[in-house]
Amino acid sequence: MAVDSNLSSPLGPPACEKDAKALRFIEEMTRNADTVQENLLAEILRRNAETEYLRRFNLGGATDRDTFKSKLPIITYEDLQPEIQRIADGDRSPILSAHPISEFLTSSGTSAGERKLMPTIQEELDRRQLLYSLLMPVMNLYVPGLDKGKGLYFLFVKSETKTPGGLPARPVLTSYYKSDKFRSRPYDPYNVYTSPNEAILCPDSFQSMYSQMLCGLLDRLSVLRVGAVFASGLLRAIRFLQLHWSRLANDIESGSLDSEMTDPSIRQCMSDILKPDQHLAEFIRHECETENWEGIITRIWPNTKYLDVIVTGAMAQYIPTLEYYSGGLPMACTMYASSECYFGLNLNPMSKPCEVSYTIMPNMAYFEFIPLGGSKAVELVDVKIGKEYELVVTTYAGLCRYRVGDILRVTGFHNSAPQFHFVRRKNVLLSIDSDKTDESELQKAVENASKLLLKECSTRVAEYTSYADTSTIPGHYVLYWELSLRDGERQPSHDTLTRCCLEMEESLNSVYRQCRVADNSVGPLEIRVVRNGTFEELMDYAISRGASINQYKVPRCVNFTPIVELLDSRVVSAHFSPALPHWTPERRRR
Repeated sequence: MAVDSNLSSPLGPPACEKDAKALRFIEEMTRNADTVQENLLAEILRRNAETEYLRRFNLGGATDRDTFKSKLPIITYEDLQPEIQRIADGDRSPILSAHPISEFLTSSGTSAGERKLMPTIQEELDRRQLLYSLLMPVMNLYVPGLDKGKGLYFLFVKSETKTPGGLPARPVLTSYYKSDKFRSRPYDPYNVYTSPNEAILCPDSFQSMYSQMLCGLLDRLSVLRVGAVFASGLLRAIRFLQLHWSRLANDIESGSLDSEMTDPSIRQCMSDILKPDQHLAEFIRHECETENWEGIITRIWPNTKYLDVIVTGAMAQYIPTLEYYSGGLPMACTMYASSECYFGLNLNPMSKPCEVSYTIMPNMAYFEFIPLGGSKAVELVDVKIGKEYELVVTTYAGLCRYRVGDILRVTGFHNSAPQFHFVRRKNVLLSIDSDKTDESELQKAVENASKLLLKECSTRVAEYTSYADTSTIPGHYVLYWELSLRDGERQPSHDTLTRCCLEMEESLNSVYRQCRVADNSVGPLEIRVVRNGTFEELMDYAISRGASINQYKVPRCVNFTPIVELLDSRVVSAHFSPALPHWTPERRRR
């Protein structure tokens, strides 16, 4: 298709006129980033001027940045929690936003052990959809021909609930997949999925995964890209294939769906897709029955050009495993988003995972940045290359100067809009999937398990550290415990220590427990008991590498391979949680 030269973009030659308009929009926003930010904040303040929250600060109708920043404090979720709870309980007055709160988006971050509730309004869906619409025009600059095939994406809806006031509370992607924006999306040759909507929207995670995998196998030669939201999710899909390839091959050979697939909408849509194919069934058996799964993605889906997964932050730990299964395919990280706000996109999506940078789109929200070690927030366009910042947002839905908790490093600029490398979540110690466990939560869990140990064996945990073990699929938390055993005293029984594992899991936040119970994305917690003196050896090792003996503190999480190897070499016993912890979609009432 010929593209009007007047629509060309400095980013590169667009694939079609629709792409050209999207790329020109990116250029317009990033060239005028400061003006866009100034106007956006003014619009938010004008619109929400009569809300209870803004009236509290006596802005007097001012919409300029200096007045806004001088009168409103930078806040955390806990500061806003009373107002959020009132909305959740049914108060429909304009507390945070002049527009009605349409639902709550549940964050993977937690407060008092429960998912945070992020208020949103209906028009935010349009803003999120706008960012989605920019992704493929950018990708088409780097990977031609994506309109000639399909994407095999493993996408799922998660459990949701309603607040006491009747508003939905659910993850942001569940909200999007259930919206008309997704379900009734117009046909786009550059964005065709192998999975039908019925498979994606099925609430049963096994049936959803099974039917999506089956569709991907049936259409294997059309697949040009394979993806999931997180790297851990794609690895779970590969593990699912390892466990169920025989059943899937039987379905393909017979042309009939496995009896465990009971969801009526899935059975209906699969009846139109699934036809007997003995040759394909034999191919799948041949590829999957061998113990060597290296390059399995490109063996089964030979036309795959890249993996579309998030491999930044905590997900970087999965890169070597993905490289093994994919035969070294490029990994594209396309966008940066959270429950609070969608932030920006990667303008060089085929860059190496360690070089991924996201360009902040200034039309998504009003952004400020707190320098690490500092307190005064700076504007979007005033950040400095090489410096690290904590992200602060002000949104149309009523979050004002809200600390998101993400730490970002500035890597450069596209026009006047900065580009950031995601460094980490603030205070997060352990993470396998969407779970995020900080040091205080881990400490509380260890204390609760230690009480059980003390009650049954008169033994305490003398010292501990932790490790996110991703060598298994799914990954799991490992706790290294050194016990205060007197000479000649016997170690606690295996039964006691397995119950300590479960006690720890019961003490962790609801996101962790949902990952264990509903999503099967985190494996059973493991306690590895190490011999006495191990943590002294750990200190000696740290001091030998330059640590100060006066300032040394036991790290509560380790990932440096020599330290993990030292700890593992001192393990005297290992114990896993014997059952699933308690979890329901319902939130605890405060």
